[in-house]
Amino acid sequence: MSTSEAQRSAELYQESRERIVGLLTALDEAGWDAAAPACPGWRVRDVVSHLVAVAEEWVDGRLAGVPTDEQTAAQVARFRGAGTTDVLAAWAAAAGELERQAQTRGLVAPVADIVSHEHDIRGALGRPGARDSAGVRHSSEQVLDILQPPVPLRVIVEDSEYRSGPASGDELRLRTSRFESLRWRTGRRSRAQLAAMDWSAEPGPVLDALYLFGPATDDVVE
Repeated sequence: MSTSEAQRSAELYQESRERIVGLLTALDEAGWDAAAPACPGWRVRDVVSHLVAVAEEWVDGRLAGVPTDEQTAAQVARFRGAGTTDVLAAWAAAAGELERQAQTRGLVAPVADIVSHEHDIRGALGRPGARDSAGVRHSSEQVLDILQPPVPLRVIVEDSEYRSGPASGDELRLRTSRFESLRWRTGRRSRAQLAAMDWSAEPGPVLDALYLFGPATDDVVE
């Protein structure tokens, strides 16, 4: 990826981080301890701890992709007991370094991760918003571009279409949105929720190939 593309990823990362911080700064302890239904077993503070740790590990080279379950658990544990002010200060420092490295060496920011977790936090707090953000568009494009279904599939979102799967055979079509695409691709929708979407035909043969993570065990309603 070019330096300019890396810089754009850093901009999108910072935009999402600023939106999240705007939600967090008004929270009391009960808000920080609110359950995050899209991340079973986690509270808002756990989601934030993960985001801070990912940023720190991204800039120092310890992490370059999706962390393992063990790494994620260690990330959350790292900030257990830390004050909210200290957690946010650590995030600001890591994000600043991420932006610097995007400019100096083309480091690509983990945009899809932060944008996905932004909406996990919004769901936990009952504060939906920013579903049409540039970060959602960028992240949905990333996850739709790498679809590998076993049958011909066309995903139709509000401003584009994504064709994947074998070149021949009856094409299955799904009409959805960029926001929903990002959510089901990253395991924030149950199998039943995905099956109930606007399909051109019975989607059973393709459902299990559509999740990068998941699916969610229970319905996630946002």
